[in-house]
Amino acid sequence: MSQTAPQAAPAATAAVDPAPLLTPWPGGHEGVPPWDKVKPAMFPAAFEQAMTNARAEFVKIRDNPAAPTFKNTIEASQLSGEQMGRLFAVWGVYQSNLATPEVQAIATEWSPKISAFFTELSLDPKMFARVKTLYDKRQSLGLNAQQMRLLERDYRDAVTSGALLNDAQKGEVKRINQELSRAYTEFSRKVLADEEKAIVLDNEAELAGLSDSFKASLAEEAKAMGQPGKWAVKNTRSSVQPLLMYATNRPLRQRIYNAFINRGDNGDANDTNATIAQILKLRQERAKILGFKNHAWLRMDDTMAETPENATKLMMSVWPAAVGRVKQEVADMQALANSEGAKITVEPWDYRFYAEKVRKAKYDLDENEMKPYLELGNILNGAFWAAGQLYDLDFKENTGEIPVFHPDVRTFQVLDHKTGKEVGIFYFDGYARAGKRSGAWATSYRGRSGLRGNHIVLASNNNNFTKGGAGQPTLISIDDATTLFHEFGHALHSLLSNVYYPGLGGTPRDFVEYPSQVNENWLMTPEVLNRFAKHYQTGASMPAALVAKIEKASTFNQGFDTVEYLSSAIVDMKLHDREVPVSDPDAFERETLASIGMPREIVMRHRLPQFNHLFSSDAYSAGYYSYLWSETMDADTWAAFQEAGGPWDKATAERFRKTLLATGNETDRKDAYKAFRGRDPDVKALFKRRGFPTQ
Repeated sequence: MSQTAPQAAPAATAAVDPAPLLTPWPGGHEGVPPWDKVKPAMFPAAFEQAMTNARAEFVKIRDNPAAPTFKNTIEASQLSGEQMGRLFAVWGVYQSNLATPEVQAIATEWSPKISAFFTELSLDPKMFARVKTLYDKRQSLGLNAQQMRLLERDYRDAVTSGALLNDAQKGEVKRINQELSRAYTEFSRKVLADEEKAIVLDNEAELAGLSDSFKASLAEEAKAMGQPGKWAVKNTRSSVQPLLMYATNRPLRQRIYNAFINRGDNGDANDTNATIAQILKLRQERAKILGFKNHAWLRMDDTMAETPENATKLMMSVWPAAVGRVKQEVADMQALANSEGAKITVEPWDYRFYAEKVRKAKYDLDENEMKPYLELGNILNGAFWAAGQLYDLDFKENTGEIPVFHPDVRTFQVLDHKTGKEVGIFYFDGYARAGKRSGAWATSYRGRSGLRGNHIVLASNNNNFTKGGAGQPTLISIDDATTLFHEFGHALHSLLSNVYYPGLGGTPRDFVEYPSQVNENWLMTPEVLNRFAKHYQTGASMPAALVAKIEKASTFNQGFDTVEYLSSAIVDMKLHDREVPVSDPDAFERETLASIGMPREIVMRHRLPQFNHLFSSDAYSAGYYSYLWSETMDADTWAAFQEAGGPWDKATAERFRKTLLATGNETDRKDAYKAFRGRDPDVKALFKRRGFPTQ
């Protein structure tokens, strides 16, 4: 590996002082990101300096003249890189939440350089030799269980990254990683560009069926675009989904639906199909060089499922029941449409609309009846309260006391109720806006580890709720409220993690979604609804009769929900579990869906041209199945609470926290689940939850 400094940045950017991005974070709470001091122009110089400093730390460990020991090699590596960690915590927010054209330009230039830097370090032969020396004699080193697991994983990660390759092969891996990084940035930019488009309407009559509060939010969006007096429907799920559920204007539903599902697939400058084909080709090349059959086998090398076959087996065990339920749902909708005299055949843009009508007819339940009780701030407080009951955490708002990256961001100090000790800070960025990618996600700006001093955790949730109009509350749907509890489950996982080595803080991809999916369950408990589902005008709690109707309808539309998700996961796995890379993503998507019997009335939750999970990074590629894998454990975990007497059983909550949430990846996650449940997860709990017949 060359030890020369990275290429100097252009003079214009090098002149910008990057100090706020490089120095330890100031302020209380053991330091917090200085968002008020950061400007995008600082990042290029900060990248240069941080890479130089990280390289120096790396070289000091690698070239230590002393013989390798666990302390001077593995622990020393675990202690390095804090400056880089701080920098990328901030950069990640700019890429996801504040992606202005300036930020996107920086990402386009620097993503390949950063990829090359990290690839070079991961493939360094002298460092790998130190790790291998320790690995080969690991049984004689007197290591404890965590140290042994960390050493074995470090060795495995190095080999999987290509440490055993020859120089020419390493050069190819470096080239491929750079090209992939560039392609991921291009894909993200194109999808964001399509999502920031809007359909602007001049006539309020076109919005018939929509609630006044939602129409007010669309009017605010149009006003923000410089078109007051009009209504703008952004091309994002938070705007599109409510319209598809309630707009009586069928041509408008079709127009909005087509714009949404064709993001990245319009044959224009933002079309992503060629970018996807390039990504797939590069991934297959890399997998072969690294000694794997294909990209799916590479990505699943360190997962609970272990092989594509195991993941596919679970998915296909659920698929037939889900498709069967969809056929029933469509029959119900078609019958209702016929009874109303609507001379139509149910199409994809009708599904949500008629599903709501069927729900009303079958259960006397209307989503609009629930929404006035689901004010965003109240539901967030409900998530806090549940965490307090289960894990003894207190959340105290301190918005305005620490810097934030946008005025809408709220912050909360997290305390241990029993000791009063500070556990962390929770950042909540709830609203959709220009430059913010769609969807919902959680991140942490700083994790906790004993080796690094047990610092408090800085956790964040990021959602894309449609903000209420001027002076109006933000009312969310049950789906939105579930998403809030889901992402908050990720935050709780971060806040409750208590590992010693930071390298054992992360978990396999198909475990990551498990804590968050478990947390969704507490939303619909009577205790949360009675306290926090309060009418935004009267303050009255959600009526018991309405709660009962919600519970009765809990398995309603599960065919749609399951098929929408599972089709995406199956296509993902089939796309990557093959040795000849797909060159025509559109054709592959159509042919694969036809082969598995995809109902024509439903589209994948994420079509390939806009599937950020797969193509904005490697993160969920050949891994979208993980939501189902995690939900299998989640449903079985919820059954454990029910068996123990209910959702608030403190002994079960403590066992769940201690065995699964606090331990990161210090033990094999399958073994950890068995320790919690006494056995492997039972898929029957998942079938029961979704109302499918058990096999």
